[in-house]
Amino acid sequence: MRKGAKAALVGGVFAVLVGGSGYGAYNVVTAVNADGGSSSGKNSARRSGPPSRAEVKETAGAFLAAWAKGDADGAAAYTDNAAVAAEVLTGYREDAHIRKVRLTAGRISGTRVPFTVRATVAYEGKSKALRYSSAFRVVRGVHSGRALVDWRADVVHPELRAGDTLETGEAGAPPIRAVDRDGRTLTAKAHPSLAPVLDQLRSRYGDRAGGRPGVELYIDRADHEGAGAGTKTLLTLAEGRAGTLRTTLSASAQRAAEAAVARYAESSVVAVEPSTGEVLAVANHREDEFNAAFEGKLAPGSTMKIVTAAMLIDRGVTKASGPAPCTPEATWQSQTFHNLKGMAPDAKATLADSFARSCNTAFVKLVDEKPLTDASLTEEARDNFGLGRDDWRTGITSSDGTVPASTGPDRAANAIGQGQVQLNPLNLASVTATAMTGSFRQPVLVPKSLIGEELATARGLSAGTVAQLRQMMRRTAVTGTGARAMAGLGGDVGAKTGSAEVDGQRRPNSWFAGYRGDLAVAAMAQEGGHGGDTAGPIVAAVLRAGG
Repeated sequence: MRKGAKAALVGGVFAVLVGGSGYGAYNVVTAVNADGGSSSGKNSARRSGPPSRAEVKETAGAFLAAWAKGDADGAAAYTDNAAVAAEVLTGYREDAHIRKVRLTAGRISGTRVPFTVRATVAYEGKSKALRYSSAFRVVRGVHSGRALVDWRADVVHPELRAGDTLETGEAGAPPIRAVDRDGRTLTAKAHPSLAPVLDQLRSRYGDRAGGRPGVELYIDRADHEGAGAGTKTLLTLAEGRAGTLRTTLSASAQRAAEAAVARYAESSVVAVEPSTGEVLAVANHREDEFNAAFEGKLAPGSTMKIVTAAMLIDRGVTKASGPAPCTPEATWQSQTFHNLKGMAPDAKATLADSFARSCNTAFVKLVDEKPLTDASLTEEARDNFGLGRDDWRTGITSSDGTVPASTGPDRAANAIGQGQVQLNPLNLASVTATAMTGSFRQPVLVPKSLIGEELATARGLSAGTVAQLRQMMRRTAVTGTGARAMAGLGGDVGAKTGSAEVDGQRRPNSWFAGYRGDLAVAAMAQEGGHGGDTAGPIVAAVLRAGG
């Protein structure tokens, strides 16, 4: 065994212990052949089925041992994607400057192998200890039949994603001290949902905030959509100087949003000031750090009926007090649509009635009326609400929704927020703000002067359409499907509920939009059930807190 290196396997726990020069290691459990396979598999038939416990131990030991001694190609040979693994593991040492690597595997559970990393990051005379934990699974190679590490970027670090790189050096941008609209400091510690948002703001505007970069180990995020994905600092070797960056956020609204989503898994919320388009809060409660509130793309269910109702009114099909019969079912081009279980039919219902009860069949039937076409909903969403044009410039990465012109059954499904329509809470909060004021004001998270590009514009709505939408949304909030969630909120209020069925999910996604005063809020909770059950209380909590 190499001097300064020891290996042990006790009770299913494997460790590579490194000393001396800091990156020696030893292949353990069984001898390893030159071709990267194990001696136990030599001259034997190709195996199938899940790897055995012995195979998992062997592969884990060999992979971690090679990684610990800095043998990127050797370690990669024990993975199911050797080319990519070799590149990332080479970068681990050469670009991230990580030395003295000590890997300790924890107790194996089935094919999952957890492990801890103790290492040193050293760069131009500066060094600092690095500690973290990660895990990988061992799988059966499809073609080779060997037991191999299932390669994923997060094997190397739990916050690394496909295409990201680990780097150590002068930070790409100076640190920032983000402040809210009243000058109060916003931190990821106080507002956990803002962590990915603050990372993007630093990457985009750090150079303009007046700070000085430090020396850091950081993740350089893959920029798949050309929108500036940003970086994430993992370790600071030398402090920089933070510059001050003003945002449109409200610390009090942000606190309320964080607390509201914390009660429900996989939930997101956005609060917008309708009179300005400024974003007051954005919060997510998810297992990953994905900013679903701004970047998500999911069917919004019946909250889309705000846009559909505007289309019906604008195109002269009906009006709030006009007919919109709620039938037990409705068939559109061979597809039959139903209402929520237990909803009683109402042949004399008006559009306001069917909107407040969220009757699907009423809207499906009206989609067939002249002068509507396959493109009518798309045109309403694009021209009046600013959706689906891919031109929003919010200050960070965001999606402005998808409302495609659709033929066949999807034309009817789109009208009730299913089919091919996709939105996120940011889009829905903006829709709500437009319905309130009649004016589309593209949402922004930083002052418009910082964005440096023209903001999106849209025609907005006529005063008559706004009056009818507000009437219907108020009725929904006071006596309709949103009443339970909005109970106790006084003043000028409005709401719309939505639940979107998704194939393979046990429960639908929960959506809710609401307004009160100069505040429009929208929330979504994946598999949260009906709109008023989960998303509704989130929206109500933020509205109650105010801006």
